[in-house]
Amino acid sequence: MRLRNPILWLLLAIAFAAGWQQWRSQQHLPAASQDSSASQAPTQPAATDATVISDPPAGTSPTLPAFLPREARTTITLIHRGGPYPYRQDGQVFGNREGLLPRQPRGWYREYTVDTPGLRHRGARRIVTGGNPPREWYYSDDHYRSFRSFHVGLQP
Repeated sequence: MRLRNPILWLLLAIAFAAGWQQWRSQQHLPAASQDSSASQAPTQPAATDATVISDPPAGTSPTLPAFLPREARTTITLIHRGGPYPYRQDGQVFGNREGLLPRQPRGWYREYTVDTPGLRHRGARRIVTGGNPPREWYYSDDHYRSFRSFHVGLQP
C-alpha cells in the first residue's frame, strides 16, 4: 500500500505520537512539558536531621507530617514490611531523571504509589525513598514535578 496523500501521513504520525505517549505513561516516564513551568529552575528538597526507621518496633506507629495524605500511612507500612505492593511498579528503581532529588548512584531511589481515593489507576501521588533500608523519604503529589522531604518518627 502506497500512501501518496499527505493527510494520511499526518494521521499516521498523530496515531504514532498518541501510541508513544500511551507507552511512556505506562512506563511512568514523564513526557516533555509544553508549559512555561518546565523552564523554571527545580528546587531541592529541604534536608533535616531526623532519624529514619527501617522497621517500626511492635506497639508503635509512624508519626508523619501533616502534608502527607492519610493513604501515605498504608504505603509507608508496606515499605517497612517489604511489600507486597498493590502495583507492580512499586519498589522499582526511581531514576531521578527530573534531577529534583540529590544526585545519587542508580538504584539508590525507589518509588511507591500512594493511592488516590476514587481513581482506578495509580494517580500522581508517590513516595520515593533513598537507601536500603530507606534513609531518605520524599513525597510527590504531582507525579515527580515537585518533592517534599519528610522523615518517619515513632510514637507509642
